[in-house]
Amino acid sequence: MNPLRRVLVIAASAALLATGATAATATTDKHPSQPKPTIVLVHGAFADGGSWNEVTKKLQHDGYKVVVPANPLRGPGSDSSYLTGVLAGIPGPKVLVGHSYGGAIITELASTPDIKALVYVAAFIPQAGETVGALNAKFPGSEIGPDTTNVISYAGGVDLAMKPESFRTVFADDLPYREQSLLGASQRPIAAAAFTETIATSAPADLPKYAIVPTKDRAIAPAGELWMAQRAGAKIVKVQGASHLVMISEPTPVTKLIEKAATTN
Repeated sequence: MNPLRRVLVIAASAALLATGATAATATTDKHPSQPKPTIVLVHGAFADGGSWNEVTKKLQHDGYKVVVPANPLRGPGSDSSYLTGVLAGIPGPKVLVGHSYGGAIITELASTPDIKALVYVAAFIPQAGETVGALNAKFPGSEIGPDTTNVISYAGGVDLAMKPESFRTVFADDLPYREQSLLGASQRPIAAAAFTETIATSAPADLPKYAIVPTKDRAIAPAGELWMAQRAGAKIVKVQGASHLVMISEPTPVTKLIEKAATTN
């Protein structure tokens, strides 16, 4: 080939490649991929962040960033104030997931910027002016009470802890005995006042909500969970035969619902 012609062909090819690259870049910029939201898992009373371990592993395997903060368990106002600071350090969209009493806390946090959805797992879904204790007494079936809890009095107030033998049946009836015993021994007490403190805010009506209802929950009556979820307009998944600690005994449906909340616009 003539040397001059060869130079012209190479130059033309380079120009064509450059044009294609520019077009591809423009297409990418025009339709940027949406980042996955961070999943924030809030544990409930008589528990700690370890109760989310199985769900956390599945979410991380699927490429999600997961934050499992320590819920202070001092009361809705104090706990939501603390967790507001935690959320402030997490950039981008977030899905809040609350178990049990943690449902009351994510409700208080629902108006925080960048919240994409709320997921309630065997949880309270209160409205402004209500209390967790009153909601738990609204339907028969909860076995949390004086017969199943120990009172811890100290200079700063009064805490409640589940009796070890009661923890196994009320919280974790579908788990192996050794795991029941471990969870009961490592539980974190909650301030008794948390059950009577009034919820300050309701979750925004237009914020997507999802709920897992385990049908053999003995900590919160399944009928109560279902009623609260329907009232909130949540998309509901029932897990047949599951206990209050459904995210430990049945982590797959819990994870699937969280991921649905994370990917639905």
